[in-house]
Amino acid sequence: MPANALAVSPVADIATLPDPSAQKAAVAKLGIADQSLTPRHGCKGPGAAAWLESLGLPIPPQPNSWLPVDGGGLIARLGFTEFLVEGPATLIARLANTPRSAGVYPVLRQDVALLLGGAKLDELLRQTCNVNFRPLDLATRPVVLTSMVGVGVTVIPELRNGQPAVRIWGDGSYGHYLWETLLDIAVELGGGAVAPHSFN
Repeated sequence: MPANALAVSPVADIATLPDPSAQKAAVAKLGIADQSLTPRHGCKGPGAAAWLESLGLPIPPQPNSWLPVDGGGLIARLGFTEFLVEGPATLIARLANTPRSAGVYPVLRQDVALLLGGAKLDELLRQTCNVNFRPLDLATRPVVLTSMVGVGVTVIPELRNGQPAVRIWGDGSYGHYLWETLLDIAVELGGGAVAPHSFN
């Protein structure tokens, strides 16, 4: 596990899974999954884009956008010179262990990371976030920096199995609060907590 990864998810002690037979129905309505232990790496600085490119990563051309990474995962450009890379452990270990060029600074990524999806996702987002995600063109792969239930978050909207979904990263110290609040709303809307693979 890379040095900047959490040994324990910020929501691990309160995450609950429904009976496996209920997962499919829960996801169809609204599901929430903890992905906090997915390996990730952060860096920023005037040399960050060139350094990442030298390691074979694609660089999103626009600020606040993302691209897929070979072998699974993604690279998100947060503003002009900050990047979040999430993906296979081998890739993240290589980034963590490769000497950084001048003008490249590490960003510790101990995020709570959640995946939400399902037919009632828009209802949850309208209750928790001040951004209307519906008009966004998903083909441009937008990254949205906003606030959700009072917590600063980075959000990537997407489609999974034809259903709307969002990936969310936030300060790990707010993990319990974010999980509990979003899960409570999800349950009210007929959803619940599910295993991450249920979204694939």
